[in-house]
Amino acid sequence: MTKITIKETQNPTILKFEFEDFITQNQNFEFKNIDEAQASPLAQQLFYLPFVKTVYISGNFIAIERYSIVDWDDVKDAVAEQITAFVDKGGVIIKIDETKAKKQPITVYGETTPNPSALKFVVSRMLTRNAVEYKNIDQTASSPLAQELFKFPYVKEIFIDENYISVTKYEINNWDEITLELRTFIKQFIENGGTVLDESLIQTKAKTEATKDEAFDKLDVTSQQIINILEEYVKPAVAADGGNIAFESYNEDDKTVKVLLQGACSGCPSSTFTLKSGIENMLKSMLNDEAIKVEAVNA
Repeated sequence: MTKITIKETQNPTILKFEFEDFITQNQNFEFKNIDEAQASPLAQQLFYLPFVKTVYISGNFIAIERYSIVDWDDVKDAVAEQITAFVDKGGVIIKIDETKAKKQPITVYGETTPNPSALKFVVSRMLTRNAVEYKNIDQTASSPLAQELFKFPYVKEIFIDENYISVTKYEINNWDEITLELRTFIKQFIENGGTVLDESLIQTKAKTEATKDEAFDKLDVTSQQIINILEEYVKPAVAADGGNIAFESYNEDDKTVKVLLQGACSGCPSSTFTLKSGIENMLKSMLNDEAIKVEAVNA
């Protein structure tokens, strides 16, 4: 009899149903409805449950995102029993031949950034809508790709967002020595079905945005204005350079704005200049306050 272990994730709407053995090798799947799930008879059966919103299949688990009409506590055991019964009767989880036929090649190319220690690898398809930064291999539970990249001795930090991966290196190698190796590895990893990000292990964008909205509403008016300026005028330019900037705090007493730099922006030699001559001057002008100062909490 198949043994299923039920595990919670950081997202309360997503539950993982783990098998003792791998059910797919180096591939991950996401199905939003029964029509998309033709390669997975099991996923198709699960979509007959009215509360099933999304089905993820990867490694040794099936993760299910539910609609809010039910709580997992009320249905999780029944779902586990249904999965077990399906598999024990010889039901097919993934039709391997169909998934291979749908395998599409991708392109990956490197872009320089203002940070000489960081390179941006742009992929010809969307990877995630949740920006994630990894400072070391111990943080990479949600990203098998990042975990593999940290095995290269020259990889220092990794930032993944939208359709690109920013890699920050140690000084032991020059980019012309390692760019081709990294680009080829990323391309082959994704083409072979490797998981870039396990979305069930990170906050979903909807949850993140809801949390942001709640926090935003509690802020003072100046802080809200600063966030809006950063979102509209600064973030797009920073993202183009393979990085991200996040608002941390604003001190009304000394007029100090603190921000968090991520990706290629973190540790960039020109980041201080950018903060002072670019972002700080922009905030002074748009908020009509020459006393405003901008500092990076991780500069």
